[in-house]
Amino acid sequence: MYELIQITEQSYYIQSPAKIGLVKLNDTEVCLIDSGNDKDAGRRVRKILDANGWTLKAIYNTHSNADHIGGNKYLQAQTGCRIYAPGIEYDFTRHPILEPAFLYGGYPCKDLRHKFLLAQESGAEELTEAALPEGFEIIKLPGHFFDMVGFRTPDDVVYLADCLSSRETLEKYRIGFIYDIAAYLETLEMVKNMKAKMFVPAHAPAAEDVSELARYNIDTVKEIGERITDILKEQQCFEQLLRRLFKEYGLTMNFEQYVLVGSTVRSYLSWLKDSGRIEAVFEDSMLYWKA
Repeated sequence: MYELIQITEQSYYIQSPAKIGLVKLNDTEVCLIDSGNDKDAGRRVRKILDANGWTLKAIYNTHSNADHIGGNKYLQAQTGCRIYAPGIEYDFTRHPILEPAFLYGGYPCKDLRHKFLLAQESGAEELTEAALPEGFEIIKLPGHFFDMVGFRTPDDVVYLADCLSSRETLEKYRIGFIYDIAAYLETLEMVKNMKAKMFVPAHAPAAEDVSELARYNIDTVKEIGERITDILKEQQCFEQLLRRLFKEYGLTMNFEQYVLVGSTVRSYLSWLKDSGRIEAVFEDSMLYWKA
């Protein structure tokens, strides 16, 4: 873990729970794509930088989930690097309490205020084209989170953030976190047809071709949608539906899984309702869903 993997002369990644991209800007200066999940990840990255005699100029955050911005504060304090985040992700990065609050739908209890969902604040700036190193390209990847992006480097390596889950992860958990189902499917269709020298997803193996994995992610999302629609042939409230899905997919209920899977299931319900496949019914001061 935290091994530095070289892809091309210029582009690398650091093997970690959420892969960290590292790109050489010249012989002595580098930038990171994301920073890992906590202060310890930041320390490990700092050791890699020091061992290679590299100076960290900037961190480009793909999105604001805690496992991607957790090393920001430490690395910025240690190196004085600048941090950039796109769109709404910029606000979440500067005010990370927004992540657990959004997931829970209110002020998060202590069980949700920890490093896996709540990163430390860092001094981020809004990501613009002008803030990018020469030759870099921003790739918009909405769906998993609000304004998530990826990056293409000058030597044609594409860092894909969280838009792909590995086959092993999906086979084990089935329901991966998604904020906007429709946008996510559009992103996957785009990624499926992309070409690059190498793709680096944060939570799947680096590969020269990700088309089959993108298709598997698409099929899994559609399968979950079909399963929810089928369950809702019998009218259910949200908690009943969530319990059914947890039992069918062998998931373990705790606060983290309740908000992560629960938020995703609500996103599925919005997608299915907006597409006319299910409807919402209010009865006796209760909200029910049915196909």
